[in-house]
Amino acid sequence: MYTDNELLFPNYVIPVLRDMRGEEWRQLVDRVLDLPADHPEVLAFVLMMIRLDGCMECETDSYRAMRGCALCATQALRRFKGADEELLDAYARALGDVKAFLSAAEDADQQVA
Repeated sequence: MYTDNELLFPNYVIPVLRDMRGEEWRQLVDRVLDLPADHPEVLAFVLMMIRLDGCMECETDSYRAMRGCALCATQALRRFKGADEELLDAYARALGDVKAFLSAAEDADQQVA
């Protein structure tokens, strides 16, 4: 009954999104695909897609969840009315958020040690 769905945006959907926008978008997708899953740039891409797709509000029994994450993400990118530059700006903001979180976590770890 249910397709593959996750609680948050899954990394395995990233390559599906490669050809959905322009050249700069493709370059971003290609770059994050070559990195390990825990790299800050991959985490930032996932965070950007969580925000764009509305993953935090997705319920496992909703129509959107039943269709699966790949279809939801492709639909969100198709419906996005902004330019690719706006998506890249959203990615840059997400990367800043990830780096700030990692830095704060590192500082907290050093204070404990």
